[in-house]
Amino acid sequence: MQKIILFYIFRPIKDPEAIKLWQKALCLNLNLKGRIIISKHGINGTLGGLVDDLKTYIKTNKEYESFKQIKYKWSEGSREDFPKTSIKVRDELVSFKIGDELEVNDYGVVDGGKKLKPEMVHQLIQKYPKDVVFFDGRNQYEAKIGRFKNAVYLKTRTSKDFANELQSKKWNNLKKKKIITYCTGGIRCEILTKMMKNRGFKDVYQIDGGIAKYIEKYKDQGLWEGSLFVFDQRLSLKVGSNKDIGECLFCKQSTSQYLNCKLKSCNDLVLICQNCAQNPDNLYHTKQCEIEDKKLQSA
Repeated sequence: MQKIILFYIFRPIKDPEAIKLWQKALCLNLNLKGRIIISKHGINGTLGGLVDDLKTYIKTNKEYESFKQIKYKWSEGSREDFPKTSIKVRDELVSFKIGDELEVNDYGVVDGGKKLKPEMVHQLIQKYPKDVVFFDGRNQYEAKIGRFKNAVYLKTRTSKDFANELQSKKWNNLKKKKIITYCTGGIRCEILTKMMKNRGFKDVYQIDGGIAKYIEKYKDQGLWEGSLFVFDQRLSLKVGSNKDIGECLFCKQSTSQYLNCKLKSCNDLVLICQNCAQNPDNLYHTKQCEIEDKKLQSA
């Protein structure tokens, strides 16, 4: 049997390049595929493979002091959901482009948002029904096919767009609210909550373990609507019997299916239903992509 694991931890790492070599050898030996990012702030990864091999990977990681406290989330899938194994060293685990604004110590991110277990999310809403706001820490592609009920989401394309967005006065009305941030596994919210607090948001929370932990507990019986965007070849993951909330770019029918733009130099995501996907001309991100592709084919 195969599965996928998601994990991260914020801990100071003195030699990210050495950790990269170790992780590369470990994944190769265990025949695991996926993505791992390492920085001076910690590690972030998604890996697929045989359950026993993944358990060996986890056991080996626990032998390294900085990785002992990693919490692993299990998901349906396999190594075939990833084209290859990518292990990279970067300046940031998530590219918010906030420079030295983030501080990490042996306990994690310094002065980040308060962490809420899934059941604590419901408790907070019950206690303050008019003051709690869900704030999506993901990009617009992810939010379009699934999000928490009545959530606020920014129309951003990448994480680095958040810093400028949060500076905008249009979010001032939220700064005194109780903000619950959320993202797929929780890592982006570790940073986002710190950013928000630095920009005047007073009472900021994050869901411990992210959406993955929340839907693991509540599935389609909680406050989550739609599907979950995932960063492998599946692109979306159905959540129980939840209805699709995404809209096809062409006919506006409900869908959660993303396909890559047919123009390889674009490769952006097209939200499209199965019927409209039957027309090859629909598999372009924009009309301009279609024009450019035809120019390349005729050249």
